[in-house]
Amino acid sequence: MTGQVTTQKERIRGMGLLFVCLMTLGMGHSLFFAIFPPLARDLGLTEVQASAIFTLSAVLWVLMSPFWGRRSDVWGRKSVILLGLVGFGVSTGGLAFLLVIGQQGWLPLMTLYVLMILIRSIFGLFGSGAPSAAQAYIADRTTREERTSGVAAIGAAFGMGTIIGPGFAAALAAVHLLAPFFAVAVFALCGAVAIALFLPERQKPATSRKGTPRLKLTDKRIRLFLFLGVAVSTVGAAVMQVAAFFVMDTMQLSGQETAQVVGVGMMGMAMATLFAQLVIIPRSNASVRALLVIGILITMLGIALLLIPFMNSGLFTVSLTLQGLGSGLMRPAVAAGGSLAVEPEEQGSIAGLNSSTAAVGFIFVPLVLMPLYLYSPTAPFWVAFIITGLMLLTTRSKQLDVMETPIDTESVEEDAMTRPDRHKNF
Repeated sequence: MTGQVTTQKERIRGMGLLFVCLMTLGMGHSLFFAIFPPLARDLGLTEVQASAIFTLSAVLWVLMSPFWGRRSDVWGRKSVILLGLVGFGVSTGGLAFLLVIGQQGWLPLMTLYVLMILIRSIFGLFGSGAPSAAQAYIADRTTREERTSGVAAIGAAFGMGTIIGPGFAAALAAVHLLAPFFAVAVFALCGAVAIALFLPERQKPATSRKGTPRLKLTDKRIRLFLFLGVAVSTVGAAVMQVAAFFVMDTMQLSGQETAQVVGVGMMGMAMATLFAQLVIIPRSNASVRALLVIGILITMLGIALLLIPFMNSGLFTVSLTLQGLGSGLMRPAVAAGGSLAVEPEEQGSIAGLNSSTAAVGFIFVPLVLMPLYLYSPTAPFWVAFIITGLMLLTTRSKQLDVMETPIDTESVEEDAMTRPDRHKNF
């Protein structure tokens, strides 16, 4: 089968499988933040200790995503996606099992805590491979003009999972508080089985050709998109991690009232992101530059609303919704721009680097922007506003010009196998 061109039916089936599996990852991501904090507090862990479990995983995600992206160029996309799903399933199920042990008091708390850090680290260590390889898989099987929409679908799958996750957790929590963890772990492992059996992968890894250089961070073709990826991540993390404290302190609300206001705002943000990725991008056929400019301007408007004195819940919700819409336009544009900037045999590498940038903000914000919040509740938002302004300046780069020219509509997968030098100019 190797070397044959994937049929349209197989392409659709493969992308559908990826969509469902990445949606499962999104569900796991959001239900952790919905259910884990009260469980951790019941065990006797502090807020700092609980957050440290996720921080180490985020660091590993940043470090390992580029590695797995490159491995997918060599091993094939399917192998790395499988590894990522299994890693996520083992990590999620293992953490749930440790929480059961903690509730029963079978291990000392500190021993349990160290084991929880280690088991969660499996997600950052291996789970980071799934999104990287999935993006590269989409890049292999879309034309240049389809690339942005294809990448947007990957982001939408994860985003849809984050929306479904809390509701799914609330429903199963009625059975047992840990039931959602075990269920998502089973979903991930079943998804891995489905990928192994049904995901078509007929293309030889492009880097099986000898002499392909490793894609470097300093490569001038991708520096712009790496900067934009880190900037989008930092702006998003600044808002998400500060939001609850900001609402509580500026509106003088209780913990329960704060949760309600932030929950509505986050829901608006998620729905706007999905709308951008599933409706606007596929139907607009806009260029990478156009999506970036529009997304940045919408995001800047959303952040500006947070800088207005006399904040209220309606203004807060509108702000987050606008930022979700802007992010939904920017993130796929950044990923697609990086993909279009490199050659077919480098798709795994750029996908890994792009996935890595998505987690940088969640490391940077607690270390740098949260201390600024102690100085002023709006200080992190001012930094985010300045960052988006810098992003807007970069959209004038001539590097984006080539991405607005008429593009070839032939299958990238067929093109890569039959004429491997065709994309050298991009």
